[in-house]
This record gives sequence, structure tokens and C-alpha cells, in this order.
Amino acid sequence: MGESILVTGGAGYIGSHTVQQLTSRGESVVVLDNLSTGFRQALQGVTLVEGDVGNQQLVTALLREHNVHTVIHFAAHTIVPESVSNPLKYYGNNTCQTRSLLASCQAHGVKHFVFSSTAAVYGIPASGLCAEDALLAPINAYGTSKLMSEWMLRDLGAVTDLRYVVLRYFNVAGSDPAGRIGQSTRKATLLVKVACEASVGKRDSISIFGTDYLTPDGTGVRDYIHVQDLARAHLLAADYLAAGGQSQTLNCGYGHGFSVREVLRSVERVSGKPLNIIEQPRRAGDPPALIASSDRIRTVLGWKPELDDLDGIVTSSLAWEQKLLREPWV
Repeated sequence: MGESILVTGGAGYIGSHTVQQLTSRGESVVVLDNLSTGFRQALQGVTLVEGDVGNQQLVTALLREHNVHTVIHFAAHTIVPESVSNPLKYYGNNTCQTRSLLASCQAHGVKHFVFSSTAAVYGIPASGLCAEDALLAPINAYGTSKLMSEWMLRDLGAVTDLRYVVLRYFNVAGSDPAGRIGQSTRKATLLVKVACEASVGKRDSISIFGTDYLTPDGTGVRDYIHVQDLARAHLLAADYLAAGGQSQTLNCGYGHGFSVREVLRSVERVSGKPLNIIEQPRRAGDPPALIASSDRIRTVLGWKPELDDLDGIVTSSLAWEQKLLREPWV
């Protein structure tokens, strides 16, 4: 039997784009997803097993049955405000379930692991620019739960032959340019999606939280990366490990940022319609700027962005929102 890749959370936003790229190049893929936030429609012609990554009996059976050699682990809760109000939910799902998954991988002899982490591990960086060796000081349970998983990987890799790539995402946006899949997350909080939902009438308004930051226009600046470029980083990470690469932690971002106002102007420009924008006070814990130092991923993986264009990101997002109006995902 040939070898397979197990993708946890593969029916979700970033996971489904990665699965699409994996299957497009002929990989054998099995997806484990509890569908709490994912969608069956996002997976066409892919084996989907409904369940939790913390179910060691199920995971062990999947690893054995599908001869899994690489695990790409997306499954997690990702809503920052919710992690503040309900931290144990995030430690239970993101940290404890990852520990169970790693135990299953160790028992089965899985050698390669690609982990979906986050720039939230950096907290509020003083300069706004984050290199991988920057101070790690998460300020919410989401960031801390992911950092604890990074530490588990580090410690397990130090005493076994498991090798891993940790990918720390910055602000993911956009959808498949061909319109096959997209960001369908319910009650989304990511700016580009929320703004596009407002543009097509799903929301009455869009809020700017904080207009008095020490940034060029007073609003927060973020590094927005197209989901397709991010998905490709996972394939490159899996290839890197398969070729014998050593464990790495890598930022996933373009290395430059756009302000909230710039993003909203892009949505208005692409849609040709004004947004109903409401200015509100800062939210606690929002850094003025958060931008990736992305030299390491370019050097280590040979990753080169192909969709680094704000209007292009917005165009794909807006097209997906318009498609969801015609064909809602449930």
C-alpha cells in the first residue's frame, strides 16, 4: 500500500486549500475533521473521516490503515476573543488534543509533522516586525495554546526521530481564485472576510477598532497573506521533511503590511461600492503593527509568494462571498 498524508482539520478554511493542492499533485490524502467549523463541500473526492484528533483509538487506526507518513495538523479553535472568555476550551482542544495526536503519531512511528501555528505567539512586539527568534509572549489563550503545542513538538523531536515544521501564520485572507472553495467560516472575525461580507450585504457595517495608533493612518497594520500561498508553504514543508530536512519554525507572511483603512479602501475599490464604516475604540491586546520577517521561509523552503497583491486578495474574497449568496454552504 502506498503512503498517505493525514490532514487534520482539512475541511476548514486553510486546510481545504492545502488538501486541494495536495490532491492536485497526486498525493494520497485522508482528512480527519469533526466538522465543527469545516464543511464537507470543501472536500471533493477526498477520504473524510469525521472525528476528533484527540480520539487516540481512531487516529491510531487511521495512521495504520492509510500508512500515514506525514501529518499536517490544522485542527484547532482559532477565535481570539473567544479564547479570552473561554480559555479552557482552547487549552482542551488546541493543546490537549494535540498532545493526544502526537502520542498516536509516536506510537505509529510517524516521522514528519507540519504544524499550523500563529503569529499570536509573539503577543505585542515592540517593533511590529517579528522574526522567528523574537520574544514569545502571547497575551491570550489562543496564542498560548499554540505555543504550548510548539513546545511539545520541540521536546518530542529532541528525544525521538520525529522531525517537524512549525508554520506561524500572520493574517490569512483570500480564497481559491478559481472559486471552487473559500473562506466559509461562520461568524468570521478576519478583517478581509468581514469587510467583504459587509460589501455584499451580509453585515450592516464594518468597524475599525482604534484610529489613534502610531501608524501612518492611525489604524492597525497587518501582514496579509493569500491562503493559496500559505497552503503551498505546507506542501513545501512536507517536501522539505521528506528530503531529510531538520526541524524548523517559520513565519508565513509577505514581510510588509497594510492598515485597516487600506484594506477597507481596497474592498470599496474592487466592489465599486462604499462601506458603512464605524470607528470604535481600540480593543485590548491589539498590537499597532504585526508583520512577518519572512526571510527564513524563503531560504529554507524556497517559498516565493505568487499572490502578493491586496486587490487580488480582496477580489478572490469578494467573488467567494458573492458565490455564497447564490449557493450557501451549510
